[in-house]
Amino acid sequence: QVQLVESGGGVVQAGGSLRLSCVASGVTFSKQAIGFYRQSGENERDQRDLVAVITTNGTPNLSRSVQGRFTISRDNAKNTVYLEMNNLKPEDTSTYYCWTYLGKDYWGKGTLVTVSS
Repeated sequence: QVQLVESGGGVVQAGGSLRLSCVASGVTFSKQAIGFYRQSGENERDQRDLVAVITTNGTPNLSRSVQGRFTISRDNAKNTVYLEMNNLKPEDTSTYYCWTYLGKDYWGKGTLVTVSS
């Protein structure tokens, strides 16, 4: 079955950097668009907002709020997608979820990023 496992979250001061990773299994990784969403609330019904997605040919799509600060990349040999986050702001504090689609949405369990001011 499809599994997505995130890592790399943590606590960082404003202006700092973190790199998230997501390892995918159960898919032909090179054929998957894959990326990260974030959800700030604890309620499961809270909306998850797109952060960044990278297409199968390596084209990145980033939300306007993170453009110029975040970079998404993929390593097909390692079945891994990376989100490099620079110049982090307190409003980036959230749980970040890895996402892909294969007939339906698949999500990782999430990794918490906390940015202190």
